[in-house]
Amino acid sequence: MNIIKQSAALSTERSTPPDGRTRRDLLPVRLVWQSPRPCQPIKARRLLEPSSNQVHLEKIKCCRMSKRGSAILLDFGKELYGGIQIVSRSESAEPTKIRIRFGESVSEAMSDPVNDHGVHDVTANLPQYSSYEFGSTGFRFVRVDLLSDAASLNLLSIRAISLLHELPWRGSFESSDARLNQIWATGARTVQLCLQDYLWDGIKRDRLVWAGDLHPEICVTNAVFGEVPLVAHTLDFIRDITPAPRWMNGFSSYSLWWLLCQRDWFLYHGNKSYLKSQRDYLEDLLPQILAHVGKDGAERLPETRFIDWASHADEKAKHAGLHGLLTWACAAGAELASHLRLSPLERACAAAVTKLKRHQPELTSFKQSEALLVLAGIRSSKWTNQNVLSVNPTRDLSPFMGYYILQARARAGDIQGALNLVREYWGGMLDRGATSFWEAFDLEWLRHSGRIDQLTQTGKKDIHGDFGQYCYQGFRHSLCHGWSAGPTAWLSEEVLGFLPLQPGSRVLRLNPQIGSLRYVEGSFPTPYGDVKVKHSRTASGVKTVFHAPSEVRVIQNQK
Repeated sequence: MNIIKQSAALSTERSTPPDGRTRRDLLPVRLVWQSPRPCQPIKARRLLEPSSNQVHLEKIKCCRMSKRGSAILLDFGKELYGGIQIVSRSESAEPTKIRIRFGESVSEAMSDPVNDHGVHDVTANLPQYSSYEFGSTGFRFVRVDLLSDAASLNLLSIRAISLLHELPWRGSFESSDARLNQIWATGARTVQLCLQDYLWDGIKRDRLVWAGDLHPEICVTNAVFGEVPLVAHTLDFIRDITPAPRWMNGFSSYSLWWLLCQRDWFLYHGNKSYLKSQRDYLEDLLPQILAHVGKDGAERLPETRFIDWASHADEKAKHAGLHGLLTWACAAGAELASHLRLSPLERACAAAVTKLKRHQPELTSFKQSEALLVLAGIRSSKWTNQNVLSVNPTRDLSPFMGYYILQARARAGDIQGALNLVREYWGGMLDRGATSFWEAFDLEWLRHSGRIDQLTQTGKKDIHGDFGQYCYQGFRHSLCHGWSAGPTAWLSEEVLGFLPLQPGSRVLRLNPQIGSLRYVEGSFPTPYGDVKVKHSRTASGVKTVFHAPSEVRVIQNQK
C-alpha cells in the first residue's frame, strides 16, 4: 500500500488561524457492503464511477434506492478530514429522509457512532433535487440509509470533501525496509491531517490543542514540513488562553511540554522574532515552574499530575516521569533564557537542573517514566534499556510515549531493538488496515481480531469497537491521532541521523544508526534549504554521502 503525499493577549481582535487548505472532491474507491434483497440498491457500483457533481433532470444510470432500509457502505480509501457531498434526485416532491454515518473503520460506520466532540451520525431530509454537504470530522467510510417510505431516491454521486493543507514533504525517508518506509510516511500523513484550523490532537474527536500532544506532532512537523506558521499560531493560542499561573489544559506537565515545544521550534528554525514574542510569558512561566523544585531536589508539581494514561494510576511512575520531564524542561528553559539574554532566569534554570539531577526517583517498571529520566540525564541509558525498556518491550507501551522510549533506546545504542519495536508496534496498526496512526494500541488487540477496512467476521473481535482504554474506549477511540506519529521524527533523527546543534539548524549533527538496513536515504528541511543524505552499508562499514546548503555546517558521527 502506498501512502500518497500529499501573540498578543486575548482580545476581540485576535487573528484567525492561517488557512489555505485545499479542498479535494474524492470518489469512493470501493463498495464495501449494501443491504440485501429486497432492499438492495440498484447499480450501487455506479457511485464508484466519475460523474458530474451537479444535479440535473436527465435520465442516466445511477444508484437507485427504492425501499426503506436500502443502504450502502462506501470506502474512500484512506483517512480523511472533511465531509461528503450527496447529489441526488427523488421521484417525489416530498423530502426524502436519509441517515449518514461516518466511520474511521467499517464497524464504526456500521454501528451507532459516538457523537462525542464530533458529529458522526446525521439524519437529514433531502429535497427533491439535492446537492448538499454533510459532516466535519475524521473518516474513511460512509454509510447511507434510506429512511423514507416514499418514492425512490436516485443517487447521482457521493463524494468525499477532503480538507488538507497541501504542504510539501521537504523531509523524506527511504530505506531497504519497505515497512519502515510506510511507517514513516503514515506518521507524516497523520500529523498533516491534524494540521487543520490549529494543530489538533485528532480529527475525529476532541480536535483540541493539547500542549502535551503537540510535542511529538511538532517534532514530526520539523522533520517533514519545516517551519509551518500554523504551529506557531497554535502555540500562541494555548499560551494566551492559559496565562500564568494557570497550567495549560489543567495539567502542570503540559506547560512543561509547551516549553519543550518552544525550545525545539527555535532550535530547528531559529526564528528569533517569534522567540522574542514569548519573552513576557516565559518570564512568568519559568519562575512558576522553578517554584516546584523541592528542597530535596525532587519534583513537587501540583495537580493535575499526568504523564500518560498507562501510568496515571501509579504514583511512583508519575513521580519518576514528572521528575524527568521537569528536569528536561528546566534545561530547555535555561536555553531559551540564554537566547533571550534573561541571565538571572538562565542561571536559576541551570541551578534547578543540577539540583534535580541529584534526586534519583525509585525505579519503576513503567517504560515511559524511565525513558524520560534517561532523556533528562538522570538514569543510565544502557542500564535502563537492558533492565526496563527492552524487557517485554511492548508492555504498557502507548503511541504517545513510545516516541520517547525509542529515543532512550537509541541513546543506549540499541538501534536494532528500537527498529524492531517500530516494525512490530506501529506496523501492527498497518497490518489491520490503518492509513493513519491511532490514539492507543496494544498488540494484544491483534489476537483474533479483524481489519478496520472489513466487516467483522463471526468469531472475530472488532479491533475498533471491542477495544480501547481509559477515556478512549470503543468507537470513541481516535484512529488518527497526532501524538502517535513519533517514529517519523525518530527515524529522521536517529536512522538518517539528523539533529540540529545550533538554532536554525545552522549546525547539524549527522550520526546515522542504520542497524541491519542495507541503505537509508532521505532529506531534512532547514531554513536555508534541504539537506540530502544517503547511507549505504559496505564491506568496510557505512558509507555516507550528503549535500547541504552552504549556510549549514554538518558535523558527522558526533552525538
